[in-house]
Amino acid sequence: MKIAFVGKGGSGKTTLSSLFIRRLAAHRVPVIAVDADINQHLGAALGLDETEAAVLPAMGAHLPLIKDYLRGTNPRIASADTMIKTTPPGEGSRLLRVDEDNPVYAACARTVGLDEGTSVRLMATGPFTESDLGVACYHSKVGAVELCLNHLVDGPGEYVVVDMTAGSDSFASGMFTRFDMTFLVAEPTRKGVSVYRQYKEYARDFGICLRVVGNKVQGQDDLDFLRDEVGDDLLTTFGHSDWVRAMEKGRPPLFELLEGANHQALAALHEAADASYERRDWHRYTRQMVHFHLKNAESWGNAKTGADLAAQVDPAFVLGERLPATPQPA
Repeated sequence: MKIAFVGKGGSGKTTLSSLFIRRLAAHRVPVIAVDADINQHLGAALGLDETEAAVLPAMGAHLPLIKDYLRGTNPRIASADTMIKTTPPGEGSRLLRVDEDNPVYAACARTVGLDEGTSVRLMATGPFTESDLGVACYHSKVGAVELCLNHLVDGPGEYVVVDMTAGSDSFASGMFTRFDMTFLVAEPTRKGVSVYRQYKEYARDFGICLRVVGNKVQGQDDLDFLRDEVGDDLLTTFGHSDWVRAMEKGRPPLFELLEGANHQALAALHEAADASYERRDWHRYTRQMVHFHLKNAESWGNAKTGADLAAQVDPAFVLGERLPATPQPA
């Protein structure tokens, strides 16, 4: 399943996404973790020190390799230069699987060791650099993530967990439709639930499965506030955590020592995420992919590439788990 963690800045979405990733790893679930936030902190939340986090490869820096690999032998894509972040796969495209080795993972993913021999693959968009200031937007960075998600075939019991950029910026691209479940982390404050209302409104017409995770909940009054504001969308809550405080100091205890109530909250997330598989609709997923590709092609893609990007759409192709084996490079 593809899972997104969203929320306003400071809500704790990176912390909670890292805890969810740790739970998946502890249950020996194949998982790829993706840091798609403008502030790159997921590596540190998973235990990397500053030096290790600083040398993570940036997906954006490997965009030519990613495009060339995913294009494969697709006759509708004349060259990697004509691919944009929304380019959909078609007959002949190479697809990504969660639990495999391929040139994209070799270039962009690094294995992060966790507790008791468990590990995850971590990929990062890359930081917003000084050379980007004034000349680029951050969505040019996350384009590599969107392209990979468009070409990803994941099955039951496999996870891609993406720590998204803060606020409602995710709606500046079609990437918000790429997930089976979106967990919105909200503090029990008016500002905390404001992003929820934006997400709920924007996602309404796209069949987005959205559940709210209350964070920094200190008592019944906080819980009642969240229930009043988000209703049945509230899935579970997290309270104070000495474990998290130790982790933020760079001294994380064993994951099994996380507070019992917070372990239970993570179990609720895991159960809800697993249940989302039953609602998966590959036809809708493909239609939405094509919808946003055509919008991007018309608004800027055709002009930028000098090509008719609508011609990249393979009308007979539907992404799904029963596709033939991905063609490998010669």
